[in-house]
Amino acid sequence: MRNLLYSGLRGGAEVLWRAFRAVDRRFPQNSFQPRWAPGPLLKQKDRSFPQLGFPRETDSLCPGCVKEVRAQILSGEADWKVLVDGNPGEIKATIVEEDGRILMKKDCPKHGHFEDVMSSDPAFFRRLESLYPGRDFVIPKDGLHNHGTSSIKYGRGAVLTIDLTNRCNMMCNPCFMDANQVGYVHELEWEDVKKLLDDAASIKPRRQLSVQFSGGEPTLSPHFLQAIRYAREIGYFSVQCATNGIRFAQDEDFAREAGEAGLRFAYLQFDGVGNENNQHRLVGNLFDVKLKAIENLHKHGVDVTLVTTIINGVNHHQVGDILRFAIEHIDKINALAFQPVSFTGRDEDIDDETRTKQRYTLSHLAHDVKAQASVGEPMRDWYPLSASGPLSDLKDLLGGLESEWGSFKCGCHPNCGIGTMLLVDEKTKATVTVPSILNVDRMLNDIKVITDSARKKTWTALQTGLSVLRNLRPEGIPPALSPWKVIQVMDGHTGGKLGFSKKRRHDWRVFFVGGMWFQDLFNYDFRRTEMCIIPYATQMGEVSFCAYNTGVGWRKIIEEMFQTATTAEWYKTRGRHEVFARGRHVPLTDQVPLPAGRLPVYGGAAGK
Repeated sequence: MRNLLYSGLRGGAEVLWRAFRAVDRRFPQNSFQPRWAPGPLLKQKDRSFPQLGFPRETDSLCPGCVKEVRAQILSGEADWKVLVDGNPGEIKATIVEEDGRILMKKDCPKHGHFEDVMSSDPAFFRRLESLYPGRDFVIPKDGLHNHGTSSIKYGRGAVLTIDLTNRCNMMCNPCFMDANQVGYVHELEWEDVKKLLDDAASIKPRRQLSVQFSGGEPTLSPHFLQAIRYAREIGYFSVQCATNGIRFAQDEDFAREAGEAGLRFAYLQFDGVGNENNQHRLVGNLFDVKLKAIENLHKHGVDVTLVTTIINGVNHHQVGDILRFAIEHIDKINALAFQPVSFTGRDEDIDDETRTKQRYTLSHLAHDVKAQASVGEPMRDWYPLSASGPLSDLKDLLGGLESEWGSFKCGCHPNCGIGTMLLVDEKTKATVTVPSILNVDRMLNDIKVITDSARKKTWTALQTGLSVLRNLRPEGIPPALSPWKVIQVMDGHTGGKLGFSKKRRHDWRVFFVGGMWFQDLFNYDFRRTEMCIIPYATQMGEVSFCAYNTGVGWRKIIEEMFQTATTAEWYKTRGRHEVFARGRHVPLTDQVPLPAGRLPVYGGAAGK
């Protein structure tokens, strides 16, 4: 009876949807240019696409040539401007299907042949690319994106990353930056931090980024709390930090201060459930640290996103346990971000045999979530992160002409990241994937049509509601949910722009599971770099995440050029910071409150 009722509701919505569409076709509306945008909002016909499908050719890098050029720049033999004016280390690559896998293959006249796996499931790879909705705005010339072929050329970014320091209180693998090992300290002073934030807010498109303070370990910076407050003051609604959690676990007052300053999310390193599944991080009680950090952060209003670097043969078996842990603690944890390992930084010189054994792709992730946690169907429930673009476009439309900020938007290349949405009952922990109760493929196409019609808020909201109803999958809706509840939950999760929900959170919580696969020199693709959504704000402009951490190595060049002091000079003038390594435990007993800016010191020191 219930399914029959929902089927009737779906049929009625279908009739009304077609009526609305007939009106839109009869009386089309022009797009408009909000205050934040560099031009009129893009319609679907205006969007460009990278070359997709396979086989295809792209531009890549030779792992050997890149290291040689970088060494020449760092030694002074070559000018860093060769990275802007030339094409050092660049070679062609082909992406092909072979033996049931997608491979990148490339050849360098000097260093020979390289190949690596892009996907273990060609059908999954093909599906992701087919769902890409098209590029966002072309970035106008603004002085922040001038990095030659490594420049970001499209979009508005989603997560602005600012490394406050390259110091860290751990010494583990993998590590993007080889923290504590480069012989110098690169730590931003307050005026540097302020300028980077001001610059990011000054350009068009004026984008509503999630500002992420990172490192090293950002909580070691004396400017950490001030940076959070200032980012919120100038208008960024989402401020987060990428952290190992040690300081939050040791010092509840610090967690409270961070929450009061405006920290919204902690992007918490979390590689497994149980101390035994974190031993590769070389801290004896790291899981205990995570539990305490989660407790302290939640107590003071900071949501936690678990961030897991997945290495095949090391912790890939933990995918299911980590997801179950997150669902069990859904009151404290808002999302789960898996990051298949990128062989860069401390692991850039990995040998071919180890790289082949440890390589883990987004397709592995989707299949492991199903196999280990019995959640989701890879070919139905997973989408490229950029598939959410139409929802961001809808928010831009609802924002109207006077909106000061463009919406948060994941416009990255479909090979960069994937995600799926779950609905989880906070009390019972009952879990369903959103695509199991809604035809999300068709609904996303509906949203494109709605945004192209460029109507007023009421008309737009009605069409969106009809789209949800006409795309119901009645057989997948659990008894405790209703179509109206689904609409309210989804609207609340996205800020209530449609006016269907008066509160942000309901008993059924939206829970995001994502996978972000950062590039390394073995699978580097410039088509991905130019569409990057995670720009690093640096003293030389906003650099693509992958160009900064891998690519030609902008991180090593910028940090050395702008280093604060050699490690020896820093120790002499500012002292050593504590590093937990070699299996040492982090003390978690209550600590005596410390003066602002001071850190507890136990045992050995950095560099020992």
